[in-house]
Amino acid sequence: MITKEQVLEALKNVIDPDFDKDIVTLGMVQDVVVDGKKVSFTVVLTTPACPMKEMIHKASVNAIIYYVDKEAEVNVTMSAKVTSKRTTKSAALPQVKNIIAVASGKGGVGKSTVAANLAVALAMQGAKVGLLDADIYGPSVPMMFDVQDEKPLLEDIGGKTYMVPVEHYGVKLLSIGFFVTNAQAVVWRGPMASKAFQQLVNDAAWGELDYLFIDLPPGTGDIQLSLVSTASVTGAVIVSTPQNIALLDVRKAVTMFAHKDINVPVLGVVENMAYFTPAELPNNKYYIFGKDGAKTLADELKVPFLGQVPLVQSICEAGDAGRPAVLQQDTPQAIAFMEVARNVAQQVAIANNKKEEKQLEHA
Repeated sequence: MITKEQVLEALKNVIDPDFDKDIVTLGMVQDVVVDGKKVSFTVVLTTPACPMKEMIHKASVNAIIYYVDKEAEVNVTMSAKVTSKRTTKSAALPQVKNIIAVASGKGGVGKSTVAANLAVALAMQGAKVGLLDADIYGPSVPMMFDVQDEKPLLEDIGGKTYMVPVEHYGVKLLSIGFFVTNAQAVVWRGPMASKAFQQLVNDAAWGELDYLFIDLPPGTGDIQLSLVSTASVTGAVIVSTPQNIALLDVRKAVTMFAHKDINVPVLGVVENMAYFTPAELPNNKYYIFGKDGAKTLADELKVPFLGQVPLVQSICEAGDAGRPAVLQQDTPQAIAFMEVARNVAQQVAIANNKKEEKQLEHA
């Protein structure tokens, strides 16, 4: 007879490579049921977008067959519960498990396009996702999601009025662009822009979210400082192109987040416009802006490299049409964005695990 104890002992041989520990020790195995040679259990991952999902599933089945009974009928349910280790230094966004800043050292590298597609990609994987457009002077999220004519509703919660984010493609959205016309310029000094950003954070009914992406303006200015002083940020994603001038500003962005007064982990670097792939030659790559520049820099700075996104016309067209490119499933660009999104979710889980280990060391 197969026992529950045998099942758990066998599953101790399944190692999660992100944490270098077995899935039983990590508390990922739940609801073990044994009926004769039928064995069922649930493996709870740290994100529904886990890139190791298939590997862990296969390893779990093989562990039972190899270590317990080669005739066992194994049924593994793969579930997910997104981890969170945000500190309580700020009361902002208490129902948001992870805040991810999407930043770039300079403009024109496709930061907002990357932010929009990452948000949609994780929503497609089953996560609860929000996207805050913090580029006060150049908001683009309403157009990218084809919601230019939408307006956030107002809701009274506990005697206070909150904005209710607009929702499309499974992503909750807020942007200053919902409150100004396309032709209207936002002419504000830094403190006014920072106050507007804080209102989008604190005066909105975001609800429960696994991930809130914050699309920051380029550079290292007021909004970036307002973010880290307003809310506890899980980590930052830096977007760059392969060009040397863009890479120079990546260094500045990484240095900013590493500053002792900011201290936000850099989850990694995304290389956008990495290569050109013509629609008629989908297997060809032309490195018109240089090859692997951001990847090489990420290695040098000792931060994760999250992946490359090709330069294809349809990404721009998709953004202009308000339908993020990741929705065009099975295309090279959609596959690239989905891979980057999974890597981001993976790095969030790793960052949370490291934070937990440090907290235990100091306990």
